[in-house]
Amino acid sequence: MPISAPMPSDQMMTGLKDLGNALRLKRKALKISATAVAEASGISRVTLHRIEKGEPSVTMGSWFSVMGSLGLCLQVSCDGDISRSQHPPVGWIPVQIDLADYPQLRSLCWHISGLDTLSPIEALEIYERNARHLDLDEMSEQERALWEGLKQVFLRSAQDV
Repeated sequence: MPISAPMPSDQMMTGLKDLGNALRLKRKALKISATAVAEASGISRVTLHRIEKGEPSVTMGSWFSVMGSLGLCLQVSCDGDISRSQHPPVGWIPVQIDLADYPQLRSLCWHISGLDTLSPIEALEIYERNARHLDLDEMSEQERALWEGLKQVFLRSAQDV
């Protein structure tokens, strides 16, 4: 006779639904489509929908991947309380890059009117294609960290293929 998994408690179900709802609200507040978050997280759109509904059958890895894509992480304190951090983890790359936050990247996009955001891969392509025009001495630490993070993620991924 196969062993069946225990039924989720009401407390756990409420916690998962609350967390899923918080992720959905964060995604919407950032004005990012579900498709973009799913792609950035390496999961299907259906799995993201299940996470946002708080379904317990989705793997923890998928939950954490979505949180990371939205710039969130869970922290467990010594007393067991779980809270969400509003500070992006080191090396975090946003799903959409707001040009207002990265002045040198914005200056490289001078020729594209009406553009407010870029995908990470678009940003890396613009940085790499136009690196000779960057003023590295004037580049902020935040922008330098973004560019380095993009290179680490995408250029290392290309080497791994």
